[in-house]
Amino acid sequence: MRIEQLEYIAAVTRLGSLRRAAEELHLSQPALSETVRNLERELGVDLLERKRTGARMSAEGRDLLPHIINVLDAVDRLRGAAGEQHRVSRMVRVGTVNAATVPLLIPTVREFRATHPLTQVEVVGAQQSDIHRALSEGGFDLGLVNHLDGDDLPADFETTELLRGRPVLCVRPDSPLASLDTVSASDLLDEHEPLIAMRTGYVMHRYVHRLLEGHAPAFSYSTDGAEMGKLMVAEGLGATVLPDFSVIGDPLERRGAITYRPLDDDSTQVVLMLQRRRADSVPRAADDLHEAFVRRAGELGGRLTPAAGPA
Repeated sequence: MRIEQLEYIAAVTRLGSLRRAAEELHLSQPALSETVRNLERELGVDLLERKRTGARMSAEGRDLLPHIINVLDAVDRLRGAAGEQHRVSRMVRVGTVNAATVPLLIPTVREFRATHPLTQVEVVGAQQSDIHRALSEGGFDLGLVNHLDGDDLPADFETTELLRGRPVLCVRPDSPLASLDTVSASDLLDEHEPLIAMRTGYVMHRYVHRLLEGHAPAFSYSTDGAEMGKLMVAEGLGATVLPDFSVIGDPLERRGAITYRPLDDDSTQVVLMLQRRRADSVPRAADDLHEAFVRRAGELGGRLTPAAGPA
């Protein structure tokens, strides 16, 4: 067994494709595939499930992944002790539902990079279900997801609450709705201006339909995630419902391109959670980034009580 074999299987798992891993590692795909198969023969386990759409970690591979990562982390520490110039760069992958990019995600990543200059941070926007799948399969180290207060939490993940907020209507300052102190469900249904919806699968999509109590809103647009929603609002395409922590402090809000108004519903809270797979060993870099998120949330006044999954 060679260290590069473990590095290769970690790259395939992270990227979800033999082709993309081969490109990143500057190998031919046949050479990478044969290296992985040699490791599988040596271990007596099929580490990957190979499909036309890509390669995913098998159930047996997911069980072994924490041990593979632990070995690679130990090798990194050994190389670092031998001399920083020989240390190999590693990657931490964060899946996010695109909420609280500012002021949570960007300052956290900046702080982390200042103390881990050789570790690459990859931030991937995805829906919550995709983030959970990638966490389970080892494709993501950390996941930032939204929950409505009271939602059940998956037992497979360690979950930490970062921020609590309330749903608000994100609008342009010159919108008729911006003149209201609060916005009601009937205001959203009266079509004062087009509504921009989050696509099915996002927490805010579910929340808006619950808020309107079964009445069908006349959505003019739908989009993937808060960042595109805010850009569409800034360009005058309509208004959208987001957690307040996704709007307050955003560069567009600071420049006056967007603003927000509270909703009449004052009972719902949206909770931004940081999740990771439960494992006996956690890569040091991923653990440090996890701690950086918790620190930053504390600076923002977030409640940091760990939220345990159901028994």
